[in-house]
Amino acid sequence: MRLRNIPGARDVIAGHEAVIKEEKQWKGRWDQVFENDHPIRLEIGMGKGQFLMQMALQNPDINYIGIERYSSVLLRALERMNALEEAPSNLRFVCMDASGIGEVFEKGEVDRIYLNFSDPWPKARHAKRRLTSTAYWERYDGILKEDGTVEFKTDNRELFDFSLEQVVEAGWEVKACTFDLHNDEKMNQNNIMTEYEEKFSSKGNPICKLIAERKR
Repeated sequence: MRLRNIPGARDVIAGHEAVIKEEKQWKGRWDQVFENDHPIRLEIGMGKGQFLMQMALQNPDINYIGIERYSSVLLRALERMNALEEAPSNLRFVCMDASGIGEVFEKGEVDRIYLNFSDPWPKARHAKRRLTSTAYWERYDGILKEDGTVEFKTDNRELFDFSLEQVVEAGWEVKACTFDLHNDEKMNQNNIMTEYEEKFSSKGNPICKLIAERKR
């Protein structure tokens, strides 16, 4: 269950230098936010930010942006970031709903998107709201570079099966897929094991992963 009501969370994130304000004004101008023209990678629903922070520290020549709709969850990520000896300068956060990414990024601004989450299922009546529904694959198509990819990880097999159907229906190509990431030597190479993965793997729930690319 997400912590949605931490008193003062919105005020804290609004005043943090790593959180982008008035994000719509930066559409097509993210190079000015980072003061460089490095590639941009986006994580949607980034939780505590562990994955993004490790990626940002390991790859200083790549810019990372995390989108999280819940201010309380984003607050946890900022607390983690503040605890670092030196926070990465190539990492920013945006507090928003992912349905609006087309208003924040232009076509070709993002070179990779990460989706890492465990979403309750079944929720057939809310299928169009899932971050891996055809509606969202269309949104991803609208901001990715020509050779851009989307990586999706979850422990929820029903959700993963749904996602595989949706990505094909949306006209994308599944470049790689595994139903047990941590026992798949090739797919697990260079994988960052997050708290989320550790939690569910320890309970015997395999992590599924797919990498999708638009068909040319």
